[in-house]
Amino acid sequence: MLENGSEEYRVTVLPGDGIGPEVVEVGVRILEEVARRFSVPLCLERDEIGWAAVKRYGVPLADETLERVKKSHAVLLGAVGGAEAESKDFAIRPEAGLLALRKGMRLYANLRPVCVLAPLLDASPLKPEIVRDTDLLVVRELIGGIYFGEPRGRERTEQGEERAVNTMVYTTSQIERVVRMAFSLARERKKRVVSVDKANVLDVSLLWRDVVIRVHREFPDVELTHQYVDNCAMQLIRAPQQFDVIVTGNLFGDILSDEAAVLAGSIGMLPSVSVGDGGVLCEPVHGSAPDIAGRDRGNPLATILSVALMFRYAFGLQEAGALIEAAVLSALEQGFRTADISADGACCVGTQAMGDCVLDQIGRIRPGAG
Repeated sequence: MLENGSEEYRVTVLPGDGIGPEVVEVGVRILEEVARRFSVPLCLERDEIGWAAVKRYGVPLADETLERVKKSHAVLLGAVGGAEAESKDFAIRPEAGLLALRKGMRLYANLRPVCVLAPLLDASPLKPEIVRDTDLLVVRELIGGIYFGEPRGRERTEQGEERAVNTMVYTTSQIERVVRMAFSLARERKKRVVSVDKANVLDVSLLWRDVVIRVHREFPDVELTHQYVDNCAMQLIRAPQQFDVIVTGNLFGDILSDEAAVLAGSIGMLPSVSVGDGGVLCEPVHGSAPDIAGRDRGNPLATILSVALMFRYAFGLQEAGALIEAAVLSALEQGFRTADISADGACCVGTQAMGDCVLDQIGRIRPGAG
């Protein structure tokens, strides 16, 4: 809820690259309509991140953008990256802006729900009986691990070879806070946590597992099991219903949550919210998809569902989030599909039209029915 004398929720909109601006435009329409229905005062500010920011500011995340974001209650992000930026130095690559955004906002946990919706059972390449009723949450540590560890970089050895190094490093406190959040979230779900590591070969994972076991003593009502990351990758495809909450490090969480997208039928269906000591960052899990950018072919549902998470986590309005989720489900039940989730092309619509479908369903659902 509003604090510190604020009269409205400040939301910074960062469309990003590729299909980012298209899906974010749809997300903003949903955000504004649901905010109107629930009398939520909004102040929207727009800025750039990623390659769009490089072209405007010369860097993938400008200092003034980060300062604006830090003063916001929430951020709606599209996607970053694209073929035109692939050969650039890392400091000006779009991904560097994304990492700096997460670190600058002190977002240490990324929450990625994976829910297989009944109308999309046939969209998954897996058999319906395998994915049916799958409802899990990946809790990924976000500002530690190999993506931020030092030393890192490339060099040339005395023998004339190139050498590259990245460092996976975690501290006790970094592990404790994200694990504690995972257990707390599990208490609101089915009270099961699977901690994923590689403790058979990595010292970092040995520390991870020790800390998880110790923090678990604070949550005796929650069941804890451990899986190696390679086994977890297999189990997600073999029997996804066994999972409730998965908690893991930055690298493993990045890979496993993208793998889990196949369960829901498309990575275009997966929303996420990042939380921590600062604001709240809401973004779809998918990338910038430059091959379809500007062609009205991107799936906006992950962004729309990320807006639902914004209402839940940034504004504390569970009913508003539930309304959006119910509207997405209703649109799918009506048979509307974007290309990535359409098995036979029936009722295949574009980015903006899918947004219209969800908006129409929002208008049809009475308050409290979500």
